[in-house]
Amino acid sequence: MRYSGPVVRLLTSDKTNLRDATERSLTLLRLFLGASAVILAVGAIVLSTVLTRTLTQQSLADHRESETKYVDGVLRSALVHDDKLRVDPQVSSLLLGELRRDPNLVTVKVWRPDGVLAWTNRAQGRIGKRFEEEGELEEALHGKTAGSIGGLQEEENEVERNLGFSHLLQVYAPVLGSDGKSVLGAYEIYADPADLEQALASRRHVIWGAVALVFLALWAALALLVRGASSTLRRQTRELKVRSRALLDSYQQLEESSQAAIESLNATVEAKDPNTAGHSMRVQRVAVVLGEELGLPPQRLDALRFGALFHDMGKIAVPDAILLKPEELNYWENAQMKTHPAEGARIVGKFGRLKEAVPIIRHHHERWDGEGYPDGIAGEDIPLEAAITGLAEAWDAMTTERPYRHALSPGEALAEIRAGSGTQFSPEVVDAFFRAAAHRPQDLGLDGPATAALSAG
Repeated sequence: MRYSGPVVRLLTSDKTNLRDATERSLTLLRLFLGASAVILAVGAIVLSTVLTRTLTQQSLADHRESETKYVDGVLRSALVHDDKLRVDPQVSSLLLGELRRDPNLVTVKVWRPDGVLAWTNRAQGRIGKRFEEEGELEEALHGKTAGSIGGLQEEENEVERNLGFSHLLQVYAPVLGSDGKSVLGAYEIYADPADLEQALASRRHVIWGAVALVFLALWAALALLVRGASSTLRRQTRELKVRSRALLDSYQQLEESSQAAIESLNATVEAKDPNTAGHSMRVQRVAVVLGEELGLPPQRLDALRFGALFHDMGKIAVPDAILLKPEELNYWENAQMKTHPAEGARIVGKFGRLKEAVPIIRHHHERWDGEGYPDGIAGEDIPLEAAITGLAEAWDAMTTERPYRHALSPGEALAEIRAGSGTQFSPEVVDAFFRAAAHRPQDLGLDGPATAALSAG
């Protein structure tokens, strides 16, 4: 018979908890790796977008400044006189020749502050016409430089659309006086953005590729770390399982040795009195039957099994003269005999793995009406397992020959059990006893005639 004590159950539970904890940790590591991949991917996209946008804005600003400086350098001497914007038609051909040196330059328009087109290098028939001031042109006429790559939806851009351009780099810059503050007019510069867009596309690819490579390297490093952590966790878990198994085996060996020792003590008690040989085993068998009838869980059945087996352990402290006396005991002898439940609980209590059986051993002689011993507790205060053991012992004592009295017949013993319900015995345990007697008579040592007597009663 193997006893699964609390430490064994704890070690077994720890192994299960360790396995579950390891699986949870590995799952968390996998989730962390997946979440890291998502976070890094989002970070790479955001960073690449920001860098690309910054590069685009900087490139546009550089091209805007370059085109503005070039056009202003070519046109200022011909357009600005005495801090006034004046156009001399005779210099237009010279200006056109200079402007053609910039292969990307498409159109240059010079606007007066009142919104009249003062000069342009293309479709000069538009010169002198007033157009509505809006958007970036209006900002340039108020001293701000602006520029972007955009479409050509405005009315004055029909010429550029006819050249086959769907969009152009558009730069708007104020024409400033010699003081650098007064606005004499505005430049509207259109340039072919093909070279700029090609350069930006190439740089975007470099940025996105470099960022992706860096973040992929970071994720790969993180994956290697997680893989290493997972391997270490699995290895440590295996080592802990091996150690736990070894500890469990050692504990079970200790448990078996201790159990053998206490069984030897119990056998010594029974060997003192040949008349009660086998008493503990019979009490254990009946007690387990009643425990099963009452639906006790496995852990409580284990405690009941050992409590019933060692219920008389305390008799080792009772002198042989009292224990083997063939007559009824006198008052003092009986008082000394009544110390055996407490003595048994004290002895068995030294074995930690049997601590759940200690209350059973101590209280198996308590009575439902409170007239029992050693503590005189009553009713529901008596542990159920102790009440079961008390009835099982009484049943064996009634049906076994003793030197000072004859054994009762099964019918007489059954009547005694029923008569003791609510006084000596727990009514619940008595009911369980009679249910077991009805459908498991052999387990209680009853034969056919006894069962018939039971039914008749």
